Amino acid sequence: MPVITKITRQKRHQDRYNIYLDEEYAFSVDESVLIQHQLTKGKVVADFEMDDMVYEDEVRKAFSAALNYLSFRMRSEQEVKKKLLDSGYGESVALEAIKKLHDYNYLNDEAFSKALLSTEKNSSKKGPNAIRQSLKQKGIDEDTRQQVLDTYTEEDQIEVAMALAEKTLRSAQKLTPSQQKKKIQDLLARKGYPFHIGKTVISRLEDELVTDEWDAKLQDQGEKAWRKVSAKYNGRERRQKVKQQLYGKGFPLEIIDQFIDMKEQEDG
Repeated sequence: MPVITKITRQKRHQDRYNIYLDEEYAFSVDESVLIQHQLTKGKVVADFEMDDMVYEDEVRKAFSAALNYLSFRMRSEQEVKKKLLDSGYGESVALEAIKKLHDYNYLNDEAFSKALLSTEKNSSKKGPNAIRQSLKQKGIDEDTRQQVLDTYTEEDQIEVAMALAEKTLRSAQKLTPSQQKKKIQDLLARKGYPFHIGKTVISRLEDELVTDEWDAKLQDQGEKAWRKVSAKYNGRERRQKVKQQLYGKGFPLEIIDQFIDMKEQEDG
């Protein structure tokens, strides 16, 4: 059986040692492995012992790499496993390192899920459907996903969605109420809120959405529609096309007719 003939400390990694068997380099190990297996010059090393030491050392390196990966932010188990596999560690080594992370409570999918929920709710203003998808992409199991999302109550969803809707409304003052509603509905759907949450939010904003300031709104949208249609049509056909466009945008027919009468008078 091979014998340790030399042990040298690595220059770049002071906590690692190169092991030489029968005057030839064989493998390197962490200092803890060196101490644990009492590796000294003259020690006889069986093949199975060498395999065990190399495996233990790989697990320690994977564990250290995972800790470094986790030092930037919380990660899910799936993220850590993918990182280790992508870094060249074998499946069994990655799983053993992950087990150690769990043992030391460095890895906890439930805690990770709660943190992700908090971040996406408070910073990104996302709804439960979008957060559920994010958790799924991170490899969080269905039971944990549901358990965490149950803490995102309907009243919480309405509160966050209302903040989004009010911000949208402030930037959509030139739109008609129906356009404003659609803009809010589309935004909340993209953010992952259920349809009934969007409906509730719009209902609570109804007083702000209904307005009689049609002149200001027509100044922008009406003029654009008139110029666009006038480039191709005139007379009765122009009137009908403009009416269709503005009615589709939510303007009342009475207001539309007044606007068209005014434009026709201006055109002589």
